[in-house]
Parts: sequence; C-alpha cells; structure tokens
Amino acid sequence: MKLTTNKKQSKISHKIFFFCFLLGQIELEETLASEISSGCLQNTFLPKRKQKMKACKSFTCSRCGKGFGSKGNLVKHKRTHTEEKPFTCTQCGKEFTRKVQVTQHMRVHTGEKPYTCPECGKSFRRKGNLDIHMRVHTGEHPYACLQCGKSFSQKGHLNIHMRVHTGDSPYTCPECGKSCSQKGHLDSHMRIHTGEKPYTCPQCGKSFTQKGHLNSHMRIHTGERPYACHQCGKSFSQKGHLDSHMRVHTGYSQYTCPECGKSFRQKGRLDIHMRVHTGEKPYACPQCGKSFTQKGTLDIHMRDHTGVRPYACFDCEKSFTKKSRNLVKHKRTHTEEKPFTCTQCGKEFTRKVQVTEHMRVHTGEKPYTCPECGKSFRRKRTLEEHMIIHTGEKSDPCLQCGKSFRFNSNLKSHMRVHTGERRTPVCSVERVLHKKILLMPT
Repeated sequence: MKLTTNKKQSKISHKIFFFCFLLGQIELEETLASEISSGCLQNTFLPKRKQKMKACKSFTCSRCGKGFGSKGNLVKHKRTHTEEKPFTCTQCGKEFTRKVQVTQHMRVHTGEKPYTCPECGKSFRRKGNLDIHMRVHTGEHPYACLQCGKSFSQKGHLNIHMRVHTGDSPYTCPECGKSCSQKGHLDSHMRIHTGEKPYTCPQCGKSFTQKGHLNSHMRIHTGERPYACHQCGKSFSQKGHLDSHMRVHTGYSQYTCPECGKSFRQKGRLDIHMRVHTGEKPYACPQCGKSFTQKGTLDIHMRDHTGVRPYACFDCEKSFTKKSRNLVKHKRTHTEEKPFTCTQCGKEFTRKVQVTEHMRVHTGEKPYTCPECGKSFRRKRTLEEHMIIHTGEKSDPCLQCGKSFRFNSNLKSHMRVHTGERRTPVCSVERVLHKKILLMPT
C-alpha cells in the first residue's frame, strides 16, 4: 500500500517539475527577447524557430523596400531594377536573369520535354506548364474574377480578363496607334503593317499571320470537324462557325443595322452590310484600281488579271474563277437540272436570279430605269446595254483586230469573220411563213 502511494507521488512530482520547466523556459525566452531588443544580447541565443521568423524579412531591397529571407533572393530581385541578365544561352545568345531560366530555355534547342502528363501523355519543358495543363483534366479554375465571378485556370488569364472591366489597353501600335489589351494581340496586329506571315501550311504552302489561323486551315486538309451542334449533329471546323450556326436554332440575331434595321447573326456580316450605306470599298485592286466591299470579292477579281481558274468541270474540263456562281451553274448544263420553278406558270430555271427576273413578266415590274430618257427595264443588264446608246461607249473589243462594239452580241457576230463560220441568213418573211406552217392544223 505504501509502495503504491510512493508511485503516485512520484508521477505527480514529475508533472510539477515539467510544468515548472515550461514556465521557466517561457520566462527565459521573454527575458532574452527583451535583452536582445535593448541590444544587450545577440539573437543567436534565441530558439531556431524565432530566429527563422526574425530572419524571414532580414534582407530588404533599397529600391522598393521589399523584404527577402535570403541574400540570394535579394540579389535575383535587384536584377528587376538593374535589368542585369548575367546568364547567356550558348546556342543563340539569349540572356536571362536566372540560371534556371537558361536550363529551361536550353530545352528549346535540345527538344527535351521531361515533364509528361499521366492522363494524356502530353509532354512539357517546364513543370509549371504541366501543372497548368493538368487543370484541363481536373477542370480546376482556381483564379476567379471578383467583378463577374468568371474563373480561370491561370492567373495570367485572370489578369488579362480584368482589363475587360478596367478598359486597360497597355500595348499600343507604333504605326497606327491602335491599343491592345494583350501583347500577343499587338504582335499579331503588327504583321498587318509588316506583311509577315510566319505560319506556313506544310500541305499547300499557304501562309498565315497567326498560328490559330493555320490550325483552323489545317482542318481543310485533315477534314477534322471537332465542333458539333447538339441540336442537329452538324459539325464545324471552327468554334466561331458553330456559335453562328446555333443562332439558326435559337433565331437570335444580335447584330442590327442602325440604318435600315436589318439583323445579322454575325458581327462581320453587319460590318460588311454597313458598307452598303457608307459606300466604303476598302479593298482595291493593285492592277486596275477597282475597289470592293469584301476581300473575298477582290481575291476573285484578281483571277481576271492572273488568269487563274481553280474550279474545273470534270465533264468538259472547262475552268472557272468562281465555284458557287460559275462552276455549280455550269454543271447544270450537263445534268439539265432546273431546280428553280415559277409559282405562277410552272416554268423551270437553272438559276434563282432567272426566276426573280421572270416573275416580273407576271407582275409587270420594271425596276431599272434609265436616268437619261426614263425608259424602264426588267433586268439590270438590259439597262446597262441600253445606256451604251446614250454614252456611245464600245466596251467589247475584238481581241483579233481591236475593233470595238457596243454589245457583246455584235462582237460574237463579228468573230465569225475571223473564224470563217457562216450563219445562214433567214428572211423575216420566211420566218413568219414557217411559223404559220407549223401552227396550221393537219
């Protein structure tokens, strides 16, 4: 019984001793700290934990006041002020502020990509790039905008997004003064002035100013259409085309012309349409000076000068400068297809414009009026031919002898002089009699 009591007392005494030791340790630390602050002792007598906390900001930048935990970090930081770049690439001579940057840069020359994604096998030169890439698989977006709540996988993307709210465009073009929110956008814009097209298609040799444009173009060769409509299943090579297509289902036309109220699903279509009202024709032919509202129209026009006819008919090998307007219509001469029908009389036509012009026979409409004599016509081409009577212009020259004619039909008749072709003349009286004979009942 006495032994048990002694054991209990021994345990209690140990606890009391440990508690007193802790109190003494705390008092000792407080005493040392006060003496160090007064300059009596050096901080080497402090516990290591307190030394590290005190040393955390012991190296301060004299330029901006920023503190660092080591002298090496301070030295690296000072290079941001001095712009010193002591580390140089032995391959291309590019300079860097830190040695690790040279190591990472050398992988550009060696092609080394030591960091591999375990999900898809994609490799990267830097571990940080792999960490960012992994968010594609995890769906993590740790950087959120405090203004609108939109989140991003990279802090840099958030910083760029914030310029939408602030309106900040820090990158200015020295040529035309245009401002951009991103340096990459400015670099792409500068190629408009320099004419540089650094991204070339390995299949056809076509060059582009932006890598994204090349990637989109490559899908023409590969046939890839990664963007599919969930409504009808139609696929597209570009996301922008899918976005525009989706408005077909929603019926939403967000871009409205302020002049006539016409609506468009794409802003580019509205910009082109506005030129109808402004009369602007920004694309001029360098050969003849003729101007156009669209670049595509200029490209087609340039084929008149170059003689390029990229669209060939497989039935007769005839070539055309335009696919939709010329080749498709030409093919109907072989198939005898007439897909456009008049709702009034059932007459069929190969072209939609022919139905439109034909309908004026039923309605009596003559929308094209001569400003000189007031005569009206159903077709614009007929008015243009009529205007030659007033102007005296002879716009159809013979390539053989240089003689000019007012009408193309006269030129065709003249060409028989050179070809030797003879057309049998038919008397107008004989033509009428022949018609009456055909209409006589048997």
